[in-house]
Amino acid sequence: MVFVARDGKLLKSMLKIVKIGGNIVDNSVKLRAFLTDFAALEGSKILVHGGGKVATAIAAALGIETVMIEGRRVTDERMLEVVTMVYSGINKQIVSALQGLGCNAVGLSGADGKLILSRRRPAVTVKGKPIDYGFVGDPVSVNAAFLQLLISYGVVPVILPITLGESGQLLNTNADTIASTVAVAMSTAMAEEGVELVYCFEKQGVMADMDDPNSLVERIDAKRFAELKAEGTIHSGMIPKLDNAFSAINQGVSSVVICAAENIAKPGYGGTTIVA
Repeated sequence: MVFVARDGKLLKSMLKIVKIGGNIVDNSVKLRAFLTDFAALEGSKILVHGGGKVATAIAAALGIETVMIEGRRVTDERMLEVVTMVYSGINKQIVSALQGLGCNAVGLSGADGKLILSRRRPAVTVKGKPIDYGFVGDPVSVNAAFLQLLISYGVVPVILPITLGESGQLLNTNADTIASTVAVAMSTAMAEEGVELVYCFEKQGVMADMDDPNSLVERIDAKRFAELKAEGTIHSGMIPKLDNAFSAINQGVSSVVICAAENIAKPGYGGTTIVA
């Protein structure tokens, strides 16, 4: 059994919660390489995936406009149908690939086993304009006992970004938010083991200059995040990613890292470490 030190205590190997997104999910070669490395990771693990770029492309082909507000997708009835279809399809492709790699995975939405219950996001005002996000959910609870049961049987949960709202309504939910919410819930349920959250995408981590591959910000705290956001260096989908990363680290998750998908098998993952 592998042990790690945290706060002066000796812990069992931490549960890994890995979120994969960006340009990896819609690139079959990169996704296969990532899944090969993920399948080889030792210990308990959960995979959360996105698929927004694929959903955007399919929606466009169907004549459905995509509206994003600070990296979050506005979801009407037609868009909800698209994302449910797309994310479910991606999920089964990932699960089947992991099975082929000897990783006993099971695909889950938030509706399965009441895994993730959400509240429909209320309308907000952004830059003086009222915004109704539509069928978008903000998670309120996670069935951690269900995940623990699956993990105890050696099963790897693979979670897609659709959650369960009131009266059985499906809700589109940001995958970064799902990863953070699940990490927080599991860190409470598995306090003795600890939980590490790893956000993987096509970049090396948080970059001070997106055009400079050598501009990696190795550690980032809330103050630095605010500065980069004010400068416009961090924008769009990186805003909810970092919001969720800080939410996780501030609620007891042992470690949060944002890194390149290709580094998932490397010690420490490289990338950007989030600090409270």
